[in-house]
Amino acid sequence: MSNYRVILASNSPRRKELLAEIVPRKKIIVIGSNVKEKVKQGEDAVSFSLRMAKEKARDVIKKRADKMQNVSVVIGADTIAVFDNKIIGQPICRDNAVSILRKLSGRCHEIITGVAVFVVKKNKFITFTVKSTVWMHKLSDEIIEKYVASGEPMDKAGAYAIQGMGKLLIKRFEGSYTNIIGLPVDELRAVLLGIS
Repeated sequence: MSNYRVILASNSPRRKELLAEIVPRKKIIVIGSNVKEKVKQGEDAVSFSLRMAKEKARDVIKKRADKMQNVSVVIGADTIAVFDNKIIGQPICRDNAVSILRKLSGRCHEIITGVAVFVVKKNKFITFTVKSTVWMHKLSDEIIEKYVASGEPMDKAGAYAIQGMGKLLIKRFEGSYTNIIGLPVDELRAVLLGIS
């Protein structure tokens, strides 16, 4: 496996940084996917996050079909927030970010990441999900407006970044911290070790 490469099917700089904690940086190939994230009728949060993770990986496998030599795995991931049994993705605009943070203010919500690891030599997927629970402080409109104006919430599930200024909005959390950022590192490490 010394010549193996790992493809990360994501343009997220946060996911690349997290993956680099468990895979040597020089072995990581980043290729973003063009999959549109749309929930199907009656689809629950876990099923949706897993389907998206697989679709992202498949999209990238298709793009790289003729260049898969020396690639051992392709990793797709999808992170969503769930509040009141409703899926909350990334905000679509500034006003939407404000609205999401108002909803989450003073309450708890779940962060779910679906991960799909395509093992090239076995031509099969290993999939799993990780859940974390996050409690937010009660947020004033002024704090929300100021945070949204920083631009940080715009490409984040739940409209905040726990690893950035968003940590000030968080009262506490339970579960995987890296999952909340977007890639559950410990769980992924265990899967990759099982493959090698």
